[in-house]
Amino acid sequence: MNKTNEQTQPLLQCKGLRKVYPNGNVEALRGVDVEIFQGEYVAIMGTSGSGKSTLLCTLSGMDVPTSGEVLYRGKPLTQHGSLDRFRALELGFVFQSFYLLPTLTAIENVQVPMFEGPPRSSAEKHQRAHDLLERVGIGHRANHLPMRLSVGERQRVAIARSLANEPKLIFADEPTGNLDSRTTEEILAIFANLHETEGVTLVMVTHSADVAAHAERTLHFQDGQIVKEETNRT
Repeated sequence: MNKTNEQTQPLLQCKGLRKVYPNGNVEALRGVDVEIFQGEYVAIMGTSGSGKSTLLCTLSGMDVPTSGEVLYRGKPLTQHGSLDRFRALELGFVFQSFYLLPTLTAIENVQVPMFEGPPRSSAEKHQRAHDLLERVGIGHRANHLPMRLSVGERQRVAIARSLANEPKLIFADEPTGNLDSRTTEEILAIFANLHETEGVTLVMVTHSADVAAHAERTLHFQDGQIVKEETNRT
C-alpha cells in the first residue's frame, strides 16, 4: 500500500493499550501501540490465549481498555457519539461463528445492519443485500435460511453483511477458523478482492501463519504484546 497525503494520519490507532480483567490476575493487553492506515490489510497473529481477540474487541470499541486509548481518524472512540451507531456506520465485522440470525434468510441477515445505516427504502435495502450476496458468489442462495447453507456459504453471508453500510474498516476474527482448506482459500480470495479492488481496510485476527501471509503486514502477538512485525508482500 502506498500512503497518500490523506493516509499520513492512521485510520485507526491505539496508544499504550492495557486490559486487565476484573480478577486482576490476567493482563490480556500490555501497553500495545498499533497504527492501521486506510487501505491496509493487516493480520494479527498469535496462539489461543495470546490476547489477539481482546485487542480486536478493544480496537473496535466492543471492549473498554483498562488504560490507554483508541483513536479513529485522530479522535478517541469515546468522541464518536454512540458506539453502537459508530460501529454500524463505520465498521464491519466477520466472526468465526458467523452469528447469523437462524430465522432470517441470507438476504434478510445481510439487511440487518442497514436499519442502523443511511436511510434506504425497503426496496433499496433488498437490492443492496442482493448485490452484496452476488458479490460474494451466493446470490442464488439469497432466500435460504442459514441451516440450509454450507459452512462456507454462511461465512459468505457474514462477509456480505459486514459490507452492508459500506464500512471504512472491517474486523475479521478467525474468519477461516471453522472452514476446510479449500473454503479457506475461497474466503481469503474474497477478502483480497475487497481490499485490492475497493480499497477496504482489513484487520484480521488469526492463529495461522498461512492465513496471515495473505495480508500485507503481520503483527505477531504473544502474551498481550506485539513481539514482531513483518511485511508479507508489496
